[in-house]
Amino acid sequence: MQTITKEHLFGNLNFHALSHNSDFKEDSVREVIILPILKELGYKQPNIIRSKTLQHPYLKIGSKKRPINLIPDYSLKVEENFAWVLDAKAPSEKISSGDNVEQVYSYATHPEIRSVYFALCNGNQFALYRTQSSSNPVLIFGIDEIEHYWKQLSQLLSPDSFQIGKNFTYDTTIATAKPIGFDYKTRPLLEEIDVKKQAAKRHFGVHGYFTKQTWNVVAEYIKNYSKPGDLVFDPFGGSGITAIEAMMNDRKAIHVDLNPMSVFMVQALVAPIKTTELIESFERIKNIYNKNEPKTDEDIEKALEKYPYPKGFILPKGSDVATIEDLFTKKQLAQLSYLKSIIKKEKDNNIRISLLLAFSSSVNKFNRTFHYTKSDGGGDSSAFRYYRYRIAPDPGILNLMDIYETKFKKVLNAKKEIEPKINKYTVTNITIKKGTATKLKWIPKESVDYIYTDPPYGKKIPYLDLSVMWNAWLDFDVTEEDYEQEAIEGGEHKKSKNQYNSLISDSINEMYRVLKFDRWMSFVFAHKDPEFWHLIIETAEACGFEYVGAVPQKNGQTSFKKRQNPFTVLSGQLIINFRKVRNPRAIMKAHLGMDITEVVMQTIEGIIAKNEGATLEQINDELIIKGLELGFLDLLKKEYSDLTPILLDKFDYNEETEIFTIKKDSKFSTHIDVKLRIRYYLLSFLRRWDRENKNPTFDEIVLNILPLLKNGSTPGHQTILKVLNDIGEHIGNDRWRLRKLGQITLFD
Repeated sequence: MQTITKEHLFGNLNFHALSHNSDFKEDSVREVIILPILKELGYKQPNIIRSKTLQHPYLKIGSKKRPINLIPDYSLKVEENFAWVLDAKAPSEKISSGDNVEQVYSYATHPEIRSVYFALCNGNQFALYRTQSSSNPVLIFGIDEIEHYWKQLSQLLSPDSFQIGKNFTYDTTIATAKPIGFDYKTRPLLEEIDVKKQAAKRHFGVHGYFTKQTWNVVAEYIKNYSKPGDLVFDPFGGSGITAIEAMMNDRKAIHVDLNPMSVFMVQALVAPIKTTELIESFERIKNIYNKNEPKTDEDIEKALEKYPYPKGFILPKGSDVATIEDLFTKKQLAQLSYLKSIIKKEKDNNIRISLLLAFSSSVNKFNRTFHYTKSDGGGDSSAFRYYRYRIAPDPGILNLMDIYETKFKKVLNAKKEIEPKINKYTVTNITIKKGTATKLKWIPKESVDYIYTDPPYGKKIPYLDLSVMWNAWLDFDVTEEDYEQEAIEGGEHKKSKNQYNSLISDSINEMYRVLKFDRWMSFVFAHKDPEFWHLIIETAEACGFEYVGAVPQKNGQTSFKKRQNPFTVLSGQLIINFRKVRNPRAIMKAHLGMDITEVVMQTIEGIIAKNEGATLEQINDELIIKGLELGFLDLLKKEYSDLTPILLDKFDYNEETEIFTIKKDSKFSTHIDVKLRIRYYLLSFLRRWDRENKNPTFDEIVLNILPLLKNGSTPGHQTILKVLNDIGEHIGNDRWRLRKLGQITLFD
């Protein structure tokens, strides 16, 4: 690599004389300073747009509104997207703050540009700003010392420093090459994973919580992005699925959550016990309780006087009643307080908190907000169903000890299931801490190997407000500071959207600090507001994360609402994947006037090529991702409210499988990755010959599929052979057939 010097760029230019040279003005800065920099960065003439006229909505002069034009000196394009803008100023002008910076910021944020960066150069200095946070420059240096800053400048602004979101490629998503060793840098994005919610006793039925990630999805992500022995971290730990699954797969774990209920649930679940002793304790408690259960009015009054229960805790506004004790009948309060008093007499701490875990889980079902379904004996608490304390019209008459015994068995089975991996010998490998994701100084810098987290989402769930009932029964204090640090919008403390965004941003900054380089962060996105998507992406990029791609992950049946509104409702959630790298590439947004049709068709053909055909829902999900990445989801809603007509016109459709495919013997109309196109046509061709009990030669394969690969770059025979070796096998003399089912690992 050639060493860049100021002499190489500018010849023998005397920088000290620039400020005193009245003839060296803006035009000189453009021609003498800026153009050599742009050329050396790798920009060709078609990508350097000079003096692009941008229409300003209007300028109000007196009572009249008159349109005005904005004209940046340079708008730099990468793959038809505007990556950054650059404006020249005279050597005497200021470029580190003030009106000049605001002026160029207005160019960068204009709908016709929407660039990632903007820069100013006055001949003496070069200042680069990120559009998202324009108050401080990302990089500022003296032009006469450019050689010392060139590497950093090139890493930020060269054409290779930008991306247009997740692309459908053969090399990054197919890992038939079961790699020797484990390379963190090249881990593939996972495909959608089948949900197995009830298959793990360690999670299902142990204790209710407001949101729970599917355990096997989390486990697959942990196994894909980390190795045994690595440290896995969840700063919004919730019900503890990330930490538990990390331990179950021989990783170390850190679980952090602001909610004491969350911390208790995980601590109690992993607390090592001897099952025989736990069963003995339960039987003893059961016998004592059944013998003295408060049933009569007199017994109930005596119990309420003798045994402590939560009193005076004010419930959130919107609750049907004012205080916690109003959520229970007198009988329920008496029986719960008595049962708790017996449990608390257990001397062994691990036994005691295990029994309290079953007790806390019982509280969920033994209160006036429990919406009982008589048909199956099930139901749930209104805090989980409606996200508020709503008194049930008919809560049902349930027996506390029956509930507690059922919950105890769930806890016991969970502990039996985890014991081979989480026991007295390994429990030191998990750290469970009450705290905020915004302040993680106790975790050393660059010590974490993988982060999987499901953050709180805006106004959806005020966790601390809705946990009052459980935290009170468990004697946990929730402080005013806890409420201040909770990342929510609204709630009892009426937090603004800006406060919420700030807390999430601070959390992402801390995640970046503790994560090692070349390691991954997976961020669950289940929000309806695209603004929050951009907050996550832009904050992560500003920290230094590189966006790699988002993957749709279903969590149940597709709703009617989703089918009717394909670009407004997620059919499940998205898992956004980032990598912490030393030279991250920035994602670019689509600009006003960009050909959205081309992006839509490329996305449709890409998902069809990747999956060998795609359903309408798969296509919708990929278009949502692309719309979010490039910032044109609003245009998709307007122009493509129903994709069916264009799909039926441009693609073949199988009514039985509901899958769209490329029309028979047709080419891809957009520039899909060449190896991905090869794979698609090879699979189609080999399957057709297999149905006819024929096995083609390599020459016959090339002869048949090469004409279909003519758009874009035409591959060589060796490229076709490489893909063929991945999906096919030799038989006889230079004849090929598709590998049998189970031998081909699709994008694995």
